[in-house]
Amino acid sequence: MINLNFDWSNSWLIATILNTFLIIIALISPKKLLTIMGYLNAWVLGVIVWGCFQWQGYLVVMFYFLVGSGITKVGIKQKEAEGIAEKRSGVRGPENVWGSALIATICALGYVFAPLSWQHFFVIGYVASFATKLSDTCASEIGKAYGKNTFLITTLKPVPRGTEGAISVEGTIAGIIASIAIALLGYGINMIDGMGIIICLISAFIATNLESLIGATLQTKFNWLTNEIVNVLNTLMGAIIAILLTYVYLVNFSL
Repeated sequence: MINLNFDWSNSWLIATILNTFLIIIALISPKKLLTIMGYLNAWVLGVIVWGCFQWQGYLVVMFYFLVGSGITKVGIKQKEAEGIAEKRSGVRGPENVWGSALIATICALGYVFAPLSWQHFFVIGYVASFATKLSDTCASEIGKAYGKNTFLITTLKPVPRGTEGAISVEGTIAGIIASIAIALLGYGINMIDGMGIIICLISAFIATNLESLIGATLQTKFNWLTNEIVNVLNTLMGAIIAILLTYVYLVNFSL
């Protein structure tokens, strides 16, 4: 697996200046993708990510954020009319920021503070968590907008679009494409290698379907199991699966 060599001498200063500049631009822009508190929390996220992974890690989270926000807007009028659209017409708040990126942030901090021999696990966990989340977002939003037939993952019986735990062919394909996009980006910026691409795809696919399973079986039974908590579990599963697959690969093929 790839070992990154970041120069942290000015990373945190650059992270603070860059994110402050970008947040100011975002706050004065007429088109809002986040609430005010969402932007402030995104500032914290951006500083941590750049400080730990520099521009490579920052590019991954920005790609997720921009693509994920764009996908949420697809078919928004139709989804709002059917009552299955994201709240605030897709404008994200702090709960969405950390629901999507808490595990990636932990991986970023883990990379900085972990022993050298552990660092590649946190890198693959970081990329896989965003591959998983973008896969889930695209599968859900495209499925709600264009899914011709949606089925409950536990029974495969037809259910209305937007039902918790529902899956569709259209959404599944969109989710796979999304995870491929993040994995290829991670490969292109030298965060993961070819095997890392495969690991991210497998992890995202498994975790996204496990998230649907949680939605179909547990989310309606427990009030505390909000979409944001499920998103954290979703990305946690994606990261853990990727780390475990990486460990198995290293033990069996790289020693």
